[in-house]
Amino acid sequence: MSVVAPLRAVPAQPARLELADIFSRHAAAYGKSHYVTPSERRVLRAVMDCRTAALGGHREWCPGCGYERYRYHSCRNRHCPKCQTLAKAAWLQERQQELLPVPYFHNVFTLPHELNRLILASERNRRALLDLLFHAAAQTLVAFGQNNLGGKVGFTMVLHTWDQQLRPHFHVHCVIAAGALTKDGSRWIEAGQNFLFPVRALSKVFRAKYLESLQELLDADQLDTPSYLSELNSPPHRRRWLRILRRKAWIVYSKPPFAGPQKLLDYLGRYTHRVAISNHRLLACENGQVRLAYRDRADGDRKKTAALSVETFIGRFLRHVLPSGFMRIRHYGFLANRAKQSCLAQCREQLQASPPEPLEPKTAADWMMELTGVDVTRCPHCGAPLESDEVAPQPRSRARSRRDATSWDTS
Repeated sequence: MSVVAPLRAVPAQPARLELADIFSRHAAAYGKSHYVTPSERRVLRAVMDCRTAALGGHREWCPGCGYERYRYHSCRNRHCPKCQTLAKAAWLQERQQELLPVPYFHNVFTLPHELNRLILASERNRRALLDLLFHAAAQTLVAFGQNNLGGKVGFTMVLHTWDQQLRPHFHVHCVIAAGALTKDGSRWIEAGQNFLFPVRALSKVFRAKYLESLQELLDADQLDTPSYLSELNSPPHRRRWLRILRRKAWIVYSKPPFAGPQKLLDYLGRYTHRVAISNHRLLACENGQVRLAYRDRADGDRKKTAALSVETFIGRFLRHVLPSGFMRIRHYGFLANRAKQSCLAQCREQLQASPPEPLEPKTAADWMMELTGVDVTRCPHCGAPLESDEVAPQPRSRARSRRDATSWDTS
């Protein structure tokens, strides 16, 4: 008769500070003194519940050596710092299928900080004015592609809303192929190897397109104007405010082309699925303050430490919660979703490039093996296949994890 060794748990590892820890300890108190939108409440709850018994999971064990562990489900929220690795890897694999054998440039379109208060005034404003950021920047690049190159350009845009200290800094990163496809798809028009479009001209056109549409939104009363922006309700004051923005130089930045496809993918991996702050930058949360690491861009990118009150930290984080359903990664030109396959086929034909091999679907275990070299389906002690059964999620009122319990109410 075979004897199965008794199940034994894995020794607990010292836990380092996570965003979920800060929310679990302080989000309830923050919610009592500040208005938190439904979207922000959902993000707070998702981050706190991620990979805990509140979301359920699986118990895995080895019938041979008795090893046991629990794997709780991820929240998959795009604002959660623990849920982006596999999503990023799958997304990058899809983008690799779309690469063309041409240089790629990197442009950044930034909104002036004078617009921050209007954008942050309400979720309605956030949705409208960040949509407008995409729209104005994309229209600008499409127009320059047509006028300067004589064809349709293709590019991907990624929205970022923060700086290194979580302050509002609204900008889009654009990765654009160095060339254009003619309207009938019969020719690929090469762009310069070291230069794509003049940034000063891009800046002026971007500013004009954005402010023209912004004025239309204000005149049509399609934005919320809180008391601290009440002057925008007066047409003369509104025109004066817009005139000041028109006189200001708007920042459009252009980097040299990437040194090959791998550098491009490395860049995309750093930027596309980044959240406002990652767990490794959190140093401590004690005595009502959060200490975090950041890079000071104005001081040679030097590493520094900032201390924020818990209230300020949570408030700054919530400023970067995007409206429900808002797309922060978008594709344009010959990469636009509705025409991507046919346009890319035409581009490859003109560039005499072979089509990519079809993608094979991968499971989460496949991705973990590829990214970490660890086979999560086998026992880490003896290498035997693990067995598993489902663990039902615990009610939130009774859920326990290594974090403190919270009374946060999402109703």
